Amino acid sequence: MSEQWLSVDPLWPRAGGWDALGADDVDLALVGIPTHETSLSPTGAHRTPAAVRDALRRYSAFAPGLDVEALRFADAGDVADPDGPDGRERAIGAVAEAVSRSRLTVAVGGDNSLTVPAMLGAAGDALGSAGLITLDAHHDLRDGRSNGSPVRELLEAGLDGRRVVQLGIADFANSAAYARRAEEYGITVITLDALRARPIDDVMAEALDIAGAAGGPIHLDLDVDVCDRSVAPGCPASVPGGLAAWELRRFARRAAASPQVRSIDIAEVDATADTPDQRTVRLAALLVLESAAGLATR
Repeated sequence: MSEQWLSVDPLWPRAGGWDALGADDVDLALVGIPTHETSLSPTGAHRTPAAVRDALRRYSAFAPGLDVEALRFADAGDVADPDGPDGRERAIGAVAEAVSRSRLTVAVGGDNSLTVPAMLGAAGDALGSAGLITLDAHHDLRDGRSNGSPVRELLEAGLDGRRVVQLGIADFANSAAYARRAEEYGITVITLDALRARPIDDVMAEALDIAGAAGGPIHLDLDVDVCDRSVAPGCPASVPGGLAAWELRRFARRAAASPQVRSIDIAEVDATADTPDQRTVRLAALLVLESAAGLATR
């Protein structure tokens, strides 16, 4: 998106365009992790971090009643070639650096395989006491290494399944074998139907209590394919009947309000498969800003 097509108004400052992450500490650090090579579906998700940065310029950092504009933002750039063993280590290091210099780090993907380096980098040596909350239509407990396996990989790395909460698991999008696997790991699963029967704030409060029970850091995985396909057509695995955009935005803000949430990832958006109005990419950009809004309430 070219700046020349944006209106210029000194009284309406735009979001994005943040300075590079340097030596000074900030409130929110953005880092791009453009994973895509192990995706189960063909994807151009490696193009998404740049697209989200462009989309941020369409918005302001103003939210009524909150001091979002007063937050200090920084952009740590993109991890080069994050797929593969060496790339994953680079991604872990980039997230660890961002977390050390910010109150909240938001990693923009890329497919869902970015959740592994994002959480490992954020939790560091505290993985054993850390918690994970996913908003996702899928369990992500597959064998192998792909965008369908990040939760299983984290569990095998030392994450305790009793501190994993999966919100929005959808009908007809998983298998009985993986549902049993989630139960065996001790994962708390709140399906899409069960989630809809309760207030969003109550669901997230429960998730935060479970994920944070050991006092460690919490990582939030926002897999945008939890949303209805009408609002997330740029997610290869989104299905009709998922969450509304406003619901996912509310979940993101409510989670980011917790001081235990140190890191968030935004996954599974393929900018090259989006509609001409960029509704999926724009939703991803708004999730960055909702994360900032939650941080501003702490």
